[in-house]
Amino acid sequence: MRRIAAPIGAGILVALSMPPWGWWPLAFFGIAWYGRIAIDRRDSSPFLVGFLFALGWFALPLSWMRFLSIPGFIATCLIFATLHGTASYIAARISTRDKHHRQALVVCHALVEVLRLSWPFGGVPLATLAIGQAQSPLASLAPLVGVIGISAATLWISLSARRMRAIAAIVVLILCSQVGSNVRDTGRSLGITFVQGGGKQGTHAVYTSTHDVFRRHLKITRSLTPNSARNVLIWPENAVNVTQEGLFVDNSDYAELAAEAKRLNVPILVCITEDGGPRKFMNAAIVIEPDGRISGRYDKVRRVPFGEYMPMRSLISAMGAPTHLVPRDARAGDARAWLDVAGTRAAVAISWEVFFGGRVNEGVTDGATFIVNPTNGSSYTGTVLQTQQLASSMLRAKEQQRWLVQVSPTGFSAFVTPSGEILDRTDISHSAVVERTISLRTGRTLYSRLGNRPYILGLAALFFMLVRRRYRTFPQAAS
Repeated sequence: MRRIAAPIGAGILVALSMPPWGWWPLAFFGIAWYGRIAIDRRDSSPFLVGFLFALGWFALPLSWMRFLSIPGFIATCLIFATLHGTASYIAARISTRDKHHRQALVVCHALVEVLRLSWPFGGVPLATLAIGQAQSPLASLAPLVGVIGISAATLWISLSARRMRAIAAIVVLILCSQVGSNVRDTGRSLGITFVQGGGKQGTHAVYTSTHDVFRRHLKITRSLTPNSARNVLIWPENAVNVTQEGLFVDNSDYAELAAEAKRLNVPILVCITEDGGPRKFMNAAIVIEPDGRISGRYDKVRRVPFGEYMPMRSLISAMGAPTHLVPRDARAGDARAWLDVAGTRAAVAISWEVFFGGRVNEGVTDGATFIVNPTNGSSYTGTVLQTQQLASSMLRAKEQQRWLVQVSPTGFSAFVTPSGEILDRTDISHSAVVERTISLRTGRTLYSRLGNRPYILGLAALFFMLVRRRYRTFPQAAS
């Protein structure tokens, strides 16, 4: 039992470094403990040690998935545990000494964290080591190396045989975090008002009156008075849902929103869901101008597995999963991730997309001066997912050194500064109107210029160097 409990316990320490618990130093202790166990059992059970460590790591931070699909939650945890178990096994097989084993553990587990950005199900980058460090000093590395670099740094500090040397090197990197960045204020500002309608959590669209959600947000919007300092009004994801009634432009909701845009004399950025064809729906962000025109549209590209589409629908339905909660699959868009609004450009990441740095970076590459994250966490009870999303928003803001506004129908909604500070965070289930003037910024960080590719290639090169050293040391292993 001790052999089973120890790696699970190490993983639980890493889990508790994640939001909503947020005790980020525990990640270093948990990973260091796991490393000691992995080295001790290198010749007996390396896969099992990594597998159990990952189960302890992921079970709590991914617990929100059970509200979507219990089989999906179990499958995701098992897949992630298998990936990290495989990383542990490979690290043991390509190592000749304890020092080399530590290096291999860093590289192999970092590569698994990279893989999770795109696989399985198009990527499920939740409960990542970087999210756990969103409020730690390591988050300062975001504009330099992004989340891949933060995850690798967490592993390096925890597993290095010369920990103080690793810490010193990372401190130098943190001090150099502005290298390659030419981000600066444009001298312009933008007055933003966002509306959070409030309402009960733990609800699903199939059991909820979508008109009630719309009416709740519309009622709050109608209570606003025109304000010359206000430049744009933002509604959250899924505040307008006409999937059963055709297209948004043919619906009365459009006319009522257009009337409010005219009355307030500001554009309204709102997320809609509408019919997308047989057994499909579309999830899009649009801009309604004061004259009633729809001046821009961005269709969500990254879909939520088990939330907006059902992977392996027939299989998990046969297992008893409630696939009826997602009767239609979302149709993925293919547009660049931005919208022009109020005379400037906003990078747009709808809900789930904020966990993917590349979606936000796409908008910034095309000239976005701030970031918008309309989202919807009303399906989940508690704050496990919502706090992880806020942490991810912090990382996106720091990566791009831009203001970010996150808007949800039931919370959390907030502004995030370019340095990652959370302002005006709303309460769960409460209705709220928050207004703030933000500065618009231009230029790009080193991470924005390079993206993830060079860091992925760097980790891959280190992996092949370790493999080459192993086979050069023991050439007979090749046979």
